[in-house]
Amino acid sequence: MNMAAPQMSASQVLSAFHRDAPYLFLGAAFVAVGIVSAAFAALHRKRDSLLIYFALFAAFYGLRLWIWSILLGLTVQGSIFYTRLRAGINYIILIPAFLFFISLGLPRRFERAVGYAMVGLGCVLAASTFFFGDSGFYERTNSIAVIGASGFFLIRFMADGSVERSSPEAADFAVIRWGLLIFVACVVWQNMAELLSTSFVRLEPFGFAGFLSTLGYVAARRTLRRDQQLQEIQNELEIARRIQRSILPTEFPTATRFRVAARYVPMTSVAGDFYDYVVADDRQVGLLIADVSGHGVPAALIASMVKLAAASQRVAAADPARFLSGINSALLGNTQNQFVTAAYAHLNSESGELRYSAAAHPPLLLVRDGRVITIEENGLMLAAFDFASYSTAVHKLEAGDRVVMYTDGLLEASNAAGDFFGSDALCDLLAKTKGLSTEVAADSIIASVRQWSVKQDDDLTVLVCDYVRT
Repeated sequence: MNMAAPQMSASQVLSAFHRDAPYLFLGAAFVAVGIVSAAFAALHRKRDSLLIYFALFAAFYGLRLWIWSILLGLTVQGSIFYTRLRAGINYIILIPAFLFFISLGLPRRFERAVGYAMVGLGCVLAASTFFFGDSGFYERTNSIAVIGASGFFLIRFMADGSVERSSPEAADFAVIRWGLLIFVACVVWQNMAELLSTSFVRLEPFGFAGFLSTLGYVAARRTLRRDQQLQEIQNELEIARRIQRSILPTEFPTATRFRVAARYVPMTSVAGDFYDYVVADDRQVGLLIADVSGHGVPAALIASMVKLAAASQRVAAADPARFLSGINSALLGNTQNQFVTAAYAHLNSESGELRYSAAAHPPLLLVRDGRVITIEENGLMLAAFDFASYSTAVHKLEAGDRVVMYTDGLLEASNAAGDFFGSDALCDLLAKTKGLSTEVAADSIIASVRQWSVKQDDDLTVLVCDYVRT
């Protein structure tokens, strides 16, 4: 007899393991799904209630399968805590389950009320079980409520026609509804059996596995669609980048009195900075630089509009104030409340004059004999006010002068401490690079700004023009 008891115990454990194995495996899988879903929810910048409730639902469901296992019951026989936990988890799971169903989208107040009533019931039954122990009344109440609410939600989701049948979302929702149908049918089956106190095969975990499979299938399909859409967007952005590059002049035409270099480094694939050589020959040069508010495709589109507006004002190329006024008139009402800062300089080798006007743009810098002179003649921003007016500043040009125009991305580039690169640092840099060619100087300016900044938060554009001796 003493030899038989251990053998019986081992046989009992082995039999329990064989019965529990599928449910233990499913429980581990459900908990893993819950953990992965919780990780995704934590990584989201915006709180995703649906993902959070689903993570809790899956994790609690998996834990319930482990807590209900015969093996665990054999190891903690006689434990009051285990007995109450085994019953209480059955009620706890109602909380994330019905919060998940509510988050799926319940437009009617009555539907939400049913969901929240089930959440409240789960809280009450779980608390009562943990404090006072389980009872047949709790179990019957739970079974009747789950059968009624599950059937209600099943009818609600199977009859939902809020998603257009022709849309991809309709196909996804149809798959989820069939998975939900299988799961809820298994839930009703199990609760009916428990209510009638009959023996039954535990199909509910397999129904939940089927429901998870439909969700995974839909998630995979949506991920594939999202990747395809992202690839299409990337292709379109690349085309937009090439188009935008094509509207920028490639190089300054050969001239005996002027040497011009430009550098343009957008923050994203397409950007709102713009520059152009309005006129360019041995006698004169007209340099335009502009910065559209915002970034990305909208700013790039408006930058293209600036080019067209500037092209229409070539007759006023020698009069910067009139030139900017004409651009402002052309842009007004066409930029969707985005504005443009701009500066235009006209250099004339015959008159030896620099004529300059700007619209809320950083000042022009004139490098002469190692000194940096700030020239500012600002009016209101372009495309914002119909009453904006501009004036022209006239300065004498001297052989060897260097004119530098730029956008505010250079000045506002910040380092790790949050300090801006600023106008003082830019002026010091121009003084140090005065002996370099325009090409090398432009490269040096951009490189210094990018080295200073932790990351590029704005577009960077610079124009360097030398008035050379003949």
